[in-house]
Amino acid sequence: MGTFRKRILSYCFSHFNSSTFKSIVVYHNDTYTGTEELAHLEIVATIVTQLTRDLSMEELQQYGFDKYYVDHTLGIWPQSAGGVPFNACEFQSKGDPITDLFEDMAAEQKARTTYDNILRLVKDPDVADPIRFLRAREIVHFQRFGETLRHLQEDLDSKNFYAFNPSFDAPTTCPPCAK
Repeated sequence: MGTFRKRILSYCFSHFNSSTFKSIVVYHNDTYTGTEELAHLEIVATIVTQLTRDLSMEELQQYGFDKYYVDHTLGIWPQSAGGVPFNACEFQSKGDPITDLFEDMAAEQKARTTYDNILRLVKDPDVADPIRFLRAREIVHFQRFGETLRHLQEDLDSKNFYAFNPSFDAPTTCPPCAK
């Protein structure tokens, strides 16, 4: 669940850093992607709830949920698979759209890899099917962020786009605002 929180918060804030009108329009989808990530979190939380709600105390111990149970009973508590709880250091928005887009794209690939790993472990179709759906959405998000990065780079001087922060060091252009 750690990657969900990171992506939700990062996506909802990073679209403010776009430096050109075209990238603002495309990057605005970050807000929608952040909202969609909330739905992904709900899907995963529902799966976890359905898998754990009828476990006996013996099964909780057998499957390694006993320590979790002591702290949270069977309530959903946001933490990584390794048991590391959520904190605000999980997400980043640097104020540089190139940096933020690479961060977003990396997060999507990490999520896809996590889903791949889950699918290697899980054979139950009631778990695997929604995970396959979520995996497909991560690929779409990665592609959208890649398109946004391409738009942003096309609008910059191709010899210098890694040398400065386009949101800070270059003037913002917004064609509708110039009227």
